Amino acid sequence: MRPVPDLVRLVRALAADDATPRSVKVALGALLLYLVSPIDLVPDFLPVIGSIDDLIVSGLVLRWAGRRIGVETLRSHWPGRPEGFDLLRRLLGL
Repeated sequence: MRPVPDLVRLVRALAADDATPRSVKVALGALLLYLVSPIDLVPDFLPVIGSIDDLIVSGLVLRWAGRRIGVETLRSHWPGRPEGFDLLRRLLGL
C-alpha cells in the first residue's frame, strides 16, 4: 500500500504540469472524481471485490495516460522510490 500516496501525488503533479495534454488532465480529473464518488460499478461495502472496480479503472486510466505522455514524464513526476516506479511501470505495461 506504500505506492498509493505516491500515486495520488503523481496524479496531482501531472494535472498541475502545463506540459500535460488537456485530454490527460481531463482523464486524471475524472479518475479522481470516480475514486471519491460514492457511486461505483461494484459497491465498496462488498469485501475484496468492492475495490476491484477502482483498481481496474485506475489502471486503465493511468495506462492510457502513461502512453500519451511517456514513461520519462511519469518518471520525472514520480515522488516515491525507484522501486515503486518500477512496480507501477510493470503493472501498467509501460
